[in-house]
Amino acid sequence: MRTAHRVETVRAAEAALMAKLPEGALMQRAAAGLAAACAELLGRVYGARVVLLVGSGDNGGDALYAGARLARRGAGVSAVLLGPRAHEGGLAALRGAGGRVADDPYAVLERADLVVDGITGIGGRGGLRPEAVPVVRAARASGAVLVAVDLPSGVDADTGEVAGEAVRADATVSFGTWKPGLLIDPARACAGAVRLVGIGLSLPPVPDLEALQHADVARLLPEPAGESDKYRRGVVGVVAGSRRYPGAAVLAVAGALRGGAGAVRYVGPAGDAVLARHPETLVHDGPPANAGRVQAWVIGPGLGDTPGVEDVLASDVPVLVDADGLRQLDPPAVRSRPAPTVLTPHAGEAAALLGVAREDVESRRLDAVRELAARYGATVLLKGSTTLVAAADGPVRVNPTGTAWLATAGSGDVLSGLAGSLLAAGLAPRDAASVAAYLHGLAARRAARGAPIAAHDVAAELPGAWRDVTSTHPDR
Repeated sequence: MRTAHRVETVRAAEAALMAKLPEGALMQRAAAGLAAACAELLGRVYGARVVLLVGSGDNGGDALYAGARLARRGAGVSAVLLGPRAHEGGLAALRGAGGRVADDPYAVLERADLVVDGITGIGGRGGLRPEAVPVVRAARASGAVLVAVDLPSGVDADTGEVAGEAVRADATVSFGTWKPGLLIDPARACAGAVRLVGIGLSLPPVPDLEALQHADVARLLPEPAGESDKYRRGVVGVVAGSRRYPGAAVLAVAGALRGGAGAVRYVGPAGDAVLARHPETLVHDGPPANAGRVQAWVIGPGLGDTPGVEDVLASDVPVLVDADGLRQLDPPAVRSRPAPTVLTPHAGEAAALLGVAREDVESRRLDAVRELAARYGATVLLKGSTTLVAAADGPVRVNPTGTAWLATAGSGDVLSGLAGSLLAAGLAPRDAASVAAYLHGLAARRAARGAPIAAHDVAAELPGAWRDVTSTHPDR
């Protein structure tokens, strides 16, 4: 599992470690890791032309000491000073190793093979300063490999916000732990490939953010035992679709059938369409309370104004609410439920629930998902270029899988059915939402392979995604 920590936590851990080490030792550790990563990206260090973009903070010092190491290996290293001062020890080390301070930043950038962004550190806010913008643009235009120190300058380390212009790196070398901004768009898109360098930090056991990986998902996936039958594996109820949108019901059921539950009960007016595609479905006209026992409900995809949300929320089992169902929610009613609730809005729906503009949600995704979870006392899966899962407490989970081709009609319906099925199979709400997002993104990658896809393609690839995950786990 990848874990990320806020700036305040990282600063405290750094201070505690520096108190135990000789002066400057921690920066040397970071510089050694940065230099090694740069050497790997260059392939051949001797004769390479390296430009350091140096600000006034510790990231500038890291860049200077790393540049000195590369200079000692035969690289031609030039520093472009972009702050009112530079780290004295690092600047002396660079000059001592044969590096120099550039008189003309644009001349050295034109010939650069690799550029190191050490302009601002993890405490930077509000985008690049005006004087740095043309230099960064020239670095990007040069065609050189652009490497960010700890995180790209101009992005917010804690939230992933980009308020102004920022460095768009090809790679980022981060120290000690991932920073939230490296996992959350729009900052994530600026980071490129991220390499984590250990520097000996002692961090709290509970991070601020976490991202599941194959092994984590494999441990969470339900697995039937010898005595299992369709009812013991769980039954998920799906209330979706309408006369106008029968396809939403078909897609939600498709996701539910591939999510680990033993059976799917469909309730709604699209029963004929559902049975035509999925004859194994148990179909009932409704209302949901009369459809039979389920272990979890999914309600909302393509629902329109069809009633049923109050009926489902009154049940004593976990409920997932998506799409049209979200418009009928009352925060006190959700908070007072005896069973868990999962909400799965996209940015527009989240904005409506919070009473803000969509742009506010898209630029502050982390704050938005936390606020929704607190307001509704629910687990919230906020869909988008970075899908986030937040509960009332505990770390926010960031989904690392997916593809831009997932931005297609009906893909969210498949996700809802999948997550609801995992709830019925016994997963806790945060796990069900996180695992569903992971498998959904993985299935989309398998389906797309660089080409457009439809939602039913994603559903069809879910078994393959499941097998990909479990094949890497020795106990499955």
